[in-house]
Amino acid sequence: MFLGTYLAKFAAGRRVAVPAPLRRDLGESFILAKWYEGCLVLVARDSWEALLKRLTGSQKMLPTPVRDTERFIFSSAYESVPDDQGRIVIPDRLVSYANLEDELYFIGLGDRIEIWNKESWLEKEKSLAKDSAAYIEELARDERKRQ
Repeated sequence: MFLGTYLAKFAAGRRVAVPAPLRRDLGESFILAKWYEGCLVLVARDSWEALLKRLTGSQKMLPTPVRDTERFIFSSAYESVPDDQGRIVIPDRLVSYANLEDELYFIGLGDRIEIWNKESWLEKEKSLAKDSAAYIEELARDERKRQ
């Protein structure tokens, strides 16, 4: 399980070390792709398909939003293998998409890791702190309606 928030810095050649506590559960290869809200996602190779199935469902006839979600994620996905020091190379198009600069955050989210631009994460974290109680109440209301 991926947990925690870790600040990291780019080295030469767009390489960045995946924090050791996160690297333990990633395995030998993983998938790096665009994700929502301008960040990237890093997922263990053997968990990738389960994550996508959770997002897109298992319908035989896929509606446009599902097809577009698949296009958005699959077209940007790269298989990545860390070097001996636990570093990965983040491709230019993903660096550009997530507006990554010298410092970036790795965010553990249970079954996946998000990679954020430092300033974007700090802003997101502030809004989460401010809005989290309202989100929890809304989710609880939705759950009660389903029961």
